[in-house]
Amino acid sequence: MSPPTRVLIVDDHEIVRRGVVDVINTADDLTVVAEASTVAEAIQRAELTRPDLLLVDLQLPDGTGVDVIDGVRALLPEVRAVVLTSFGDPQARTAAKTAGAHAFVLKSVRGGQILDAVRAVAAGRTLLRDTPAEPRGDDPFELLTPTQRRIVELIGDGLSNREVAERLGVAEKTVKNHVTSLLATLGLQRRTQVVAWVTGRRRDQDPQWRHAPT
Repeated sequence: MSPPTRVLIVDDHEIVRRGVVDVINTADDLTVVAEASTVAEAIQRAELTRPDLLLVDLQLPDGTGVDVIDGVRALLPEVRAVVLTSFGDPQARTAAKTAGAHAFVLKSVRGGQILDAVRAVAAGRTLLRDTPAEPRGDDPFELLTPTQRRIVELIGDGLSNREVAERLGVAEKTVKNHVTSLLATLGLQRRTQVVAWVTGRRRDQDPQWRHAPT
């Protein structure tokens, strides 16, 4: 038999989180290896437990489920993700897609449906039928994740990797991994080039930059 899929559950509501833990642990092919209630806890515990799959809420006290998925994937690129949320509006679904989640499940569904979604994603399936819109134009900024955009902005403000990590509440190693990835996306080689790039965008007063996630 294959080992059970290792699941990290992230939700700031303890009662909800415990209920989801109980549902997952009823399955022989799934096991909860850790729980977290914040973005920072989730990334820290993912580094320690190395889950195969994230089951994450979108709204968290220190950020969003998007931040969790971004942060954990910087450490574990192959991790898969299911968004479990109370919000079924188009904006929430778009956020899940943007994060690279493989399924979007409402908390109002039955426990069996949560298990079905988790098993399907663990098996390699994607249950989000619609794909995110293709980036407009050739601007590499549109290819960055929300977390990477925040890191780029903070680098532009002159913060070191350690200071960025403290500001975001993540490990410095996580920031370094993001920097390596975003440099490749932007076609740059050094942090000093990022600073110059940010300065140029701000000078041009690019509307997309002004409205980047914070």
